[in-house]
Amino acid sequence: MPVIRYLQGLGHTVTLAGNDWQRKYICQTFPGIDTIHLDGYNVQYSKTGKGFLFNLFKQLPGLLKTIEAENEWLLSEATHNNYDGIISDNRYGLYHPRIPSVIMTHQVLAQSGLGSIADNMLCGIHYKRLQHFSECWVVDVPGSPNLAGKLAHPDVMPHNAKYIGLLSQIEPASTSEEHLLVLLSGPEPQRTLLADNLWEQVKHHNGKVVFIEGSDHVTEKGDIPPHIDYHKRITKEVLEPLIAKASLVICRSGYSTIMDLVVLGKKAVLIPTPGQTEQIFLGKHLHKEGMYYCVSQDKFRLGEVINAVKEFPFVMPALQNPHQQYKAVVDKWLESL
Repeated sequence: MPVIRYLQGLGHTVTLAGNDWQRKYICQTFPGIDTIHLDGYNVQYSKTGKGFLFNLFKQLPGLLKTIEAENEWLLSEATHNNYDGIISDNRYGLYHPRIPSVIMTHQVLAQSGLGSIADNMLCGIHYKRLQHFSECWVVDVPGSPNLAGKLAHPDVMPHNAKYIGLLSQIEPASTSEEHLLVLLSGPEPQRTLLADNLWEQVKHHNGKVVFIEGSDHVTEKGDIPPHIDYHKRITKEVLEPLIAKASLVICRSGYSTIMDLVVLGKKAVLIPTPGQTEQIFLGKHLHKEGMYYCVSQDKFRLGEVINAVKEFPFVMPALQNPHQQYKAVVDKWLESL
């Protein structure tokens, strides 16, 4: 979203392609923006989180067909609209042979969870997909310290890769410590499983709680205790002050969420989505670096976590203006159009 806001600020017309909830959210954030419907990849996740890779490989033929279909969709769409450039957020079919096309990702080095041999094979496939694009914008800072570790800093980078720093919808602001913030997101059914678990625990928490489900498709809560401020899904404008006023954030170890936390320097407990190798790696990596406390979903006990974080360092790396670095990369790309 920072890239959208920056492009609009420079006077460019931006059109967003996404599914229904993405279009609804983006229209709330950028009133008047043009949007087009494009279905997502709709990966199905198991209820236990186990067998993730087996489950993913079963869906691989369908995913490849979806990537081919979205590329055909783009080729057709581009014949009816005069697009100067294309920026894809991890959508591997959104490239064009005659229009400069960029893919953004923080996960250059794909993680299989099956060891280095499988990782290398998966990485080779991934690099071929990335090289369909004229540029690959890696969402992290170059060198060390950094945020994504080896995910964004493999031994050999794609030839078209450029680091663009960190991206966040959150603006720097003054902060305070007024409540415990539970900020949920991610795929089903794991989002609901975690939400139900945390809800039962925060109902007995001795202190103010802000609880954000992260979904419009949830059953209305019954009796909400007076110490809990409950939301289904909220806009960026409502979310920003809630994060800024949090003494501790409990959330998934999704990269977008982590980049938002970095802006405000907030302490957080990360709960990786079971079976998602990228989130598991990020959680463990950032825990080892002393940045964020990480605990698995099945072992989360609120009282134990509250006590544990009192001794955790929560050390933020000295990143030099990481959320503004993308502007120079975008400017250079725009000059080439």
